[in-house]
Amino acid sequence: MTQMDYKYSLLDSTVDDYHKRPLLLQVDNTPLNLFAVLEVKRDLTKRSSTVGCKIRLYGFLFGLAIMFLIMASYVLTGDKKGLLFTPSPYHLNSLVSPGPFAFNLSSVRDYAHIKLVVKSIKSKVGFRSSRQLPELKALMRSDPHMFSVIPRKFLPGLKNPCWYEEFTGNITTDPYKMNLYGRYSRRFRTVFQHLRSTFYHHLLHRNRRLYRMRCLPYFYIIGQPKCGTTDLYDRLRLHPDVKFTTFKEPHWWTRKRFGIIRLSEGLHDRYPVEDYLDLFDQAAYQIQGELTTNISGSPSHPKIIIGEASASTMWDNNAWVYFYDNTTEGEPLFLIQDFIHAIQPEARFIVMLRDPVERLKEFLSHCPQLALKCL
Repeated sequence: MTQMDYKYSLLDSTVDDYHKRPLLLQVDNTPLNLFAVLEVKRDLTKRSSTVGCKIRLYGFLFGLAIMFLIMASYVLTGDKKGLLFTPSPYHLNSLVSPGPFAFNLSSVRDYAHIKLVVKSIKSKVGFRSSRQLPELKALMRSDPHMFSVIPRKFLPGLKNPCWYEEFTGNITTDPYKMNLYGRYSRRFRTVFQHLRSTFYHHLLHRNRRLYRMRCLPYFYIIGQPKCGTTDLYDRLRLHPDVKFTTFKEPHWWTRKRFGIIRLSEGLHDRYPVEDYLDLFDQAAYQIQGELTTNISGSPSHPKIIIGEASASTMWDNNAWVYFYDNTTEGEPLFLIQDFIHAIQPEARFIVMLRDPVERLKEFLSHCPQLALKCL
């Protein structure tokens, strides 16, 4: 009897006897007795055990394949001290002379030594020509609205660049309703809801006019991905006199200003500079303090500074394809740095860099799809 015979036959040869016994099951209109049911269960157990063996075998082969891929990536990326065909950077001391800088750059804290290293590198790097900086008038013509909103001078006595801007809107309306950051981010909507409830209390009354404090960042954290910008951001936030935007990377200078959210989605509405300044309102309120006890309007906490940690401010130049007459292979007329320098000549920048090989390995480990393309 085969494994499928139970569908059509009985173990008992006498069919008439089934009236004398309790009926347990019928398959295809054929009565089955107790022995037939037991026989069916025994055959199904054998089949399930066979399927289980196949699953374990396939799982073992899949594990071997994964282990092979991990070992291949380990060898290809050189994730060990000694490489197979080229000397490791850790062994260069035995192959080349250390030169005049016999110290470890990763642990050096002497600023004079760092300047000496930079000077030595600069003397050996040849630049084809020095870049001609654009004129201020040319920058203002390219983005007149931004230069009309941000003044050329800021409030005296403050460490952070801030100013008072006249508020001409209706105090009964939502000042953050049209902010594009709040439209695309739930986190911003939550913060704006809190700012909305205290907005009127932070307006300064002068000569029957209303003024609101506006601020720009005092410093920018920029750098390449996976170079520790987030770690530095989290550590600086612990300082009582350091405030940041609502979240780490607003990406306004390089992306949102041009309407870029994701390149795959094309261009969206441009984020105006007012939307960017709204991100610093919470920190501006802390610098300003309570106006109920400070009628003069002078800031209560002049030592507070604001930071902005969009790492893309250093390297993201995707907008050049669409703007600034980048129709040739040459450098565009205007760079992101030109606008920041024109708006804030005294801005500070903290640049986070890392060993390129180590940075690439860390970046690919967080982007497996990109890692497979590289392999």
